[in-house]
Amino acid sequence: MKNGPKADIHRKNRLLAALEPEDFSWLEPHLEIVDLPRGKVLFEMGEPIRHTYFPHDAIVSLLTVLQSGGSVEMAVFGREGALGFVSALVTRQSFGRYITQVAGTASRVALEWLNEGVAERPKLRHAMFRFTEAFLAQTLQTVACNAVHSVEARCCRSILTTRDRTDRDDVPLTHETLAEMLGVQRSTVSSVTSALQRSGLILQGRGTIRITNREGLEATACECYRAICESYDRLLPGALRCD
Repeated sequence: MKNGPKADIHRKNRLLAALEPEDFSWLEPHLEIVDLPRGKVLFEMGEPIRHTYFPHDAIVSLLTVLQSGGSVEMAVFGREGALGFVSALVTRQSFGRYITQVAGTASRVALEWLNEGVAERPKLRHAMFRFTEAFLAQTLQTVACNAVHSVEARCCRSILTTRDRTDRDDVPLTHETLAEMLGVQRSTVSSVTSALQRSGLILQGRGTIRITNREGLEATACECYRAICESYDRLLPGALRCD
């Protein structure tokens, strides 16, 4: 396996870090490091997918965009996985809008190179398909969550989800970002987060939400948060640490 500054950066993505040494060495020359500023749209609905991204510290949401202009989050990607690969298994077109919610960096590889590796390298294929299963479990759980759980419970889930991918109790989330993720008005998010602050679960700052009582926040979140964590722990141990 190659060692060096770039290889170390690539391995900030836990899916890449978990690859067998020979598979990482094969893939590493085809990886490039890219900046993902907040609000950057990687793919719009129906656009062709030409790359797979492996986030390091960036967090990217997959949004379903409605004709009214509203949106709701269907899945979230961080350092535990990759985005763009699953869509390409079914069609070369994007399932929805992939947008950066928390700025950071990612490793990017042309889709044809990754597909070649998946076709020819069994252990790489196994790793990517295990991630695919975890991603699908997350998406289906999120669909159910959006349908039946309260905005407050889903808001707590989103805050915890972001925290787990940043390892920071000062979570870089604005009301605007949360509203986009939850598919509600910004005023609704303001009401919910104010109630959470009064309950002593969070402390709101400028562009951040500080978690002051994680246990209480998880107790207020819906069951979907822990269900998604357990799916990743079963399929990709260590990739997503929910603690």
